[in-house]
Amino acid sequence: MPSLLHEALLLLFRNRPQLAAVLLQEGLHFDLPGYTDARLESIDLTQVVPTEYRADLIVLLLHDVPVLAIIVEVQLAADERKRFTWPIYATTTRAQFECDTVVLVVTPTASVARWASASCALGGGNQWSAWVAGPEQIPVVTDPARAQLDPELGVLSVMAHTGKGSPLAP
Repeated sequence: MPSLLHEALLLLFRNRPQLAAVLLQEGLHFDLPGYTDARLESIDLTQVVPTEYRADLIVLLLHDVPVLAIIVEVQLAADERKRFTWPIYATTTRAQFECDTVVLVVTPTASVARWASASCALGGGNQWSAWVAGPEQIPVVTDPARAQLDPELGVLSVMAHTGKGSPLAP
């Protein structure tokens, strides 16, 4: 069962789907395609085979048609099984929406960010990697005006940067 922290992090993205794009662009310097809208999509990635896969959240960026699917995965601890399921999420979502697709792993923990950043060997020399936003990639929001304009990013910033050794720690 997902923890309260897991659900709280997802709620930020559910409240404001564009937060996934902001985090990719500002925190990870990902070159986003032009888009006019961001919407949530079904998290059900079930295939015809009897195995069911469910992502935490899917944000679809649109410019009349889908231009980028962002699969948001909140990760609070290392889980080796994710190295097998995240590529499935990406390829299934890519096929469903017929657009580029990334998996954005969001974690408030530096050690989990390092773990999630490792690429996965798919075989045949092919590698797959998630985009990972840990404390180092999540923008530090200290300007009250910015936090008021983008409260979800402000909350995410506080969650990522108010721990031991944080620049925002008291």
